[in-house]
Amino acid sequence: MKLYDGGVYLVNGSVVEEEKACLPVSREEAAKNTIAYGILKDHNVSGNMDKLQIKFDKLTSHDITFVGIIQTARASGLEKFPIPYVLTNCHNSLCAVGGTINEDDHMFGLTCARKYGGVYVPPHQAVIHQFAREMLAGGGKMILGSDSHTRYGALGTMAVGEGGPELVKQLLSQTYDINMPKVVAIYLTGAPRPGVGPQDVALAIIGKVFGNGYVKNKVMEFVGPGVASLSADFRIGVDVMTTETTCLSSIWQTDEKIEEFYEIHGRSEDYKELKPGDTAYYDGCVEIDLSEIRPMIAMPFHPSNTYTIDELKANLDDILADVEKRAAVSLDNKVPYTLRDKVIDGKLYVEQGIIAGCAGGGFENICAAADILKGKSIGAGAFTLSVYPASTPIYMELARNGVLADLLATGAVVKTAFCGPCFGAGDTPANNALSIRHTTRNFPNREGSRIQNGQISSVALMDARSIAATAANKGFLTSAEEYTGEYTGQKYFFDKTIYENRVFDSKGVADPSVEIQFGPNIKDWPKMPALAGNLVLKVVSEIHDPVTTTDELIPSGETSSYRSNPLGLAEFALSRKDPAYVGRAKEIQKAEKAIEAGEDPVAAVPELAGVLKTIAAAYPDAASDLGFGSTIFAVKPGDGSAREQAASCQKVLGGWANVANEYATKRYRSNLINWGMLPFLIKEGELPFANGDYLFFPGIREAVERKADVIKGYTVKGDALEEFVVTLGELTDDERDIILKGCLINYNARR
Repeated sequence: MKLYDGGVYLVNGSVVEEEKACLPVSREEAAKNTIAYGILKDHNVSGNMDKLQIKFDKLTSHDITFVGIIQTARASGLEKFPIPYVLTNCHNSLCAVGGTINEDDHMFGLTCARKYGGVYVPPHQAVIHQFAREMLAGGGKMILGSDSHTRYGALGTMAVGEGGPELVKQLLSQTYDINMPKVVAIYLTGAPRPGVGPQDVALAIIGKVFGNGYVKNKVMEFVGPGVASLSADFRIGVDVMTTETTCLSSIWQTDEKIEEFYEIHGRSEDYKELKPGDTAYYDGCVEIDLSEIRPMIAMPFHPSNTYTIDELKANLDDILADVEKRAAVSLDNKVPYTLRDKVIDGKLYVEQGIIAGCAGGGFENICAAADILKGKSIGAGAFTLSVYPASTPIYMELARNGVLADLLATGAVVKTAFCGPCFGAGDTPANNALSIRHTTRNFPNREGSRIQNGQISSVALMDARSIAATAANKGFLTSAEEYTGEYTGQKYFFDKTIYENRVFDSKGVADPSVEIQFGPNIKDWPKMPALAGNLVLKVVSEIHDPVTTTDELIPSGETSSYRSNPLGLAEFALSRKDPAYVGRAKEIQKAEKAIEAGEDPVAAVPELAGVLKTIAAAYPDAASDLGFGSTIFAVKPGDGSAREQAASCQKVLGGWANVANEYATKRYRSNLINWGMLPFLIKEGELPFANGDYLFFPGIREAVERKADVIKGYTVKGDALEEFVVTLGELTDDERDIILKGCLINYNARR
C-alpha cells in the first residue's frame, strides 16, 4: 500500500504524480472532474463551490437518535418532513431493557412518521444502513444519517454521518455548511486472494491512514481497475468501514455489478454510471494492490491497531504485551488487563465470534462463513458464535438457500437484524473474555463490559471468513487462508415482501391529525441560556489520552435506553472515564441557575467568592453580564460515533466549552457548536490550567461576534489572573449565531 506525498492526477485511469504531470488542463479544472465534485455541485445551493451549502436527498436515523432529533425539530417549529426521512429501529430493539422505554420510543417514531410524513421500519426488520442500501441509495444522490457509519458510496451515493442537529437543519429546510472538502483517490489494482474479505481490506486501509490523518475530513474516492474485481457486497463491506479513517464521506466508481445490485433490488432506475473525467485531480492517493492484502485483525482497542493474522501468530507475546500497554492508557489502569492468559500451547484462544450489523451481516459474508463451517462444529467449549443478518430479506434468502440450516447445525446461533453487538447491547461476553467480531468498532466497553464495576472484556475485529475459520477450529485463532475448500458463491434473490407488509411508508404525505405517542421517559430539552458577555468556567475533567472517543464521553450499551431523556442520559456522561464529572459539572451549574433565578451565584456556589473577587479587581464591570458553566480538556476528543449526546449531555449539565489540541472528527465539533458550546483549541504542550481550576473569558460574546482569531482567557490562581490564549477555528456566520444564542433550538426559535 502506497500513500502519495502530494496530489495526483488520474489520466485515463492511470495515476500520474502532480510534479511529473504536464497536462493541458489546470489543476483547478481537473479537480472538477472527480466524482465527488460533481455530486457536491449538484447538491450545493450556495453558488460558491468553496463554501458549500448542501441540501440532501434523504435522511435516515435509528432509535437511539430519532427521538432527540424530532424533539429538537419540534421545538424549532417542525410542521412536516420536507424530504424523505426514514426512522429505523435497530439499536434499542431489546424491549426488555428499561421497562417500556424502548418500545415507547418506537411508538413515538411510528406516530411521528404518520404525523410528519416519514418512513418507519419496525424493530428486527433491518439495520439502518442495510435498509438504506436496499431501499434508499441512488446513483449521484446524497443521504445524511445520524449514525457515523452512514456510507453508501459503493452504490454511487455520497452519504454523511453527522450528529442529530445537522438533520434538524435539513428538516427545517436549512443547509449543511462546509468548505469544499479535499478528495483523496483510493486507487485499487489487482484482486483479493481467496479467504480475504472486505473487512481485511478495510482494516488494512484504516491501519495505514488513521494515525497520520491522511484522509481526515476528506472524501475517499475509490477508483482504479481493481474496483471491477470486487462484488457489490464486497465494496459495501469496505465502504462502511471508511468511517474509521475519520474521512468525511466516500464515493466509488460504478459499473455493471452495481447496476445488477439495483436490478436485484427492483430499482434499476436508481443506477447511475459514475466515473472520474479523463483527467481528474486528487489531493492525495492511496494505492492498493488488492492481491497483497492478507487476512487481518484489529487488536483492542481501536480499528487502526492492525496486524495480519499471520503476523500476530508469529509475534504473539510481543503484540499482546503491546496491547496491554495500550490498555493501560485506555482503561486508566482501573482494572487488571491481559490477553496473554489466552495463549494455549502457543495459540491464541478466543471465547466468542460475532458476524453482525452493517459491516458483517451482508449476504456474501454470511454465505462465505457458512461454506467454511459446513459439516463442522464450533464445539461444546467456551467458544460461541452468533450471526446477525443485516436485514430480514437477507435472513429469508439464507433460509431458502439452506445456509441458515448449515449454520445452525454447527452450533452457531442466527439472530434477527440488530446493531446491539456493535455498541455493547447484545452478546456481552464473560469477564476477561476476548471476542472476535466482524462489526465496526472495538473501542473499550463496546462489548458491554463496565470498567467502573471491575468488569472488562475486549474485542478484536476480523473478517467473517477468518471468524468462521476460527470457529471451525473451536476458538483457536485461524486465518481464512487456511481453508482450502470451495466457496459456493450463492446468488442473492431479494424479496421485499416483508417490507411491503411491515414498513410504514407515508409516501411523503403528512397527517397533522395524528397525536404523537409519548412515553414517560421521553422528555423535552431543558431551556438553555444565551452566551453571556463574560464567562467563568470551571474545569471539571481533564483527559490526556491520545484520542478520546464518544463512547468515553457518553457510554453506549446500557445507557441507550435513556437517549430520549436528556437529563436522565446526562447522568451517565463520562461515567466510564471520569465518574466524578457529573457531580462537578452540576455543582458549578448551580451558579448559572442562580443567575437565571435572579439570585446570588456565590450563595449557590460559595467557592466562587474568591474567584469573583479576583476577577473584579481586574475587570470591575464584568459582573454585570456574567455567565457560569463547565468545560473539559481532552487532547483529541470525538473519535467514533456521530451521537450528538456526547456534546448535549455536557450542555444540559451546564457545559459551555471543550478545550482540545485537536478535534478527532468534524461531526463531534459540529455537535459542540450546535449545542452552543465553544470548540476551543489550545496549542499542544500549552496547558495553563488543571482539573478544578476556574477559567475566566472576558468579552467572550463580543469576541465571537467580531470573529476574533485569538481569544484571551485567564486561569484564576488565588488573587491573580494568569493569561493564556485559545482559538475557535473557522466558524460560519450561522455557527457563531448558534453559539451566541446558546444552542440550535434557540437559534431557530428566535429566527
